[in-house]
Amino acid sequence: MKNQATKPAAPKTGEKKSSGGNWFAVLTIVLIFIIAVCIYNFILGDGSHFEGGDNKNEPIPGDYLGTVYKGGFIVPVLMTMLLSVIVFSIERAFTLGKATGTGSIDVFVRKVKSSLASDNINEALAECDKQKGSVGNVINSVLHKYKEMAVDTTMSKDQKVLAIQKELEDSTALELPMLEKNLTIIATLASVATLTGLLGTVMGMIRAFAGMAQAGAPDSSALSTGISEALINTALGIGTSALAIIAYNFFTSKIDTLTYSIDEAGFSIMQNFASKHN
Repeated sequence: MKNQATKPAAPKTGEKKSSGGNWFAVLTIVLIFIIAVCIYNFILGDGSHFEGGDNKNEPIPGDYLGTVYKGGFIVPVLMTMLLSVIVFSIERAFTLGKATGTGSIDVFVRKVKSSLASDNINEALAECDKQKGSVGNVINSVLHKYKEMAVDTTMSKDQKVLAIQKELEDSTALELPMLEKNLTIIATLASVATLTGLLGTVMGMIRAFAGMAQAGAPDSSALSTGISEALINTALGIGTSALAIIAYNFFTSKIDTLTYSIDEAGFSIMQNFASKHN
């Protein structure tokens, strides 16, 4: 009797990379949170910023570090979000810079088209080797499929063009996840930072009104602390959200440009093959 047991399927390479990237992002945010708490307690909360050298007192007039400290425990959370946006933006800028390659994408696409027009595939491949990056890698893969199909005698022209198109789609699918990684985090922080800042604002106003509700003369210290907490959290939340939105839109635009360049060059390759080969 045949053995019915089947060998467990090995996880795909892309899934391993995605899982590893997720854990790296989580660990990065945890590390940033620890750094934000240390900054909040040991730099912003240092006694030199407060009257009498005690951070339980009011900040020294004009000392903004002590004023930010009075924003309350929401401040290190918002600082974590702000630093996360900065760190992941730097990481995306570096990654997309490498993905773009060594030269101008527009110039590279024009050179590939020119090489194809003169039926010089090796020259186009040489341009891919010079360009490198995601665009160069994808077009390099498609051009190798072009050469393979050019000498194939077992398939019809339509089948060959479809094979080249499939190679383009598969190569692009492998590159795009790397380009878009961590953009979800930036997009999420754009929304969550505003809501967190609003939460801090509400809590600060609750403290301010509690100070005004005291019997007799209002507690001016509690009132000023509450208003300060509200405004600081509002400013941090809005500032973080604005930075995240700008970063997300900028990187999305860069990815769209890379994707368009890949599609343009790939379409030219398929057109060239269809017009010059049977």
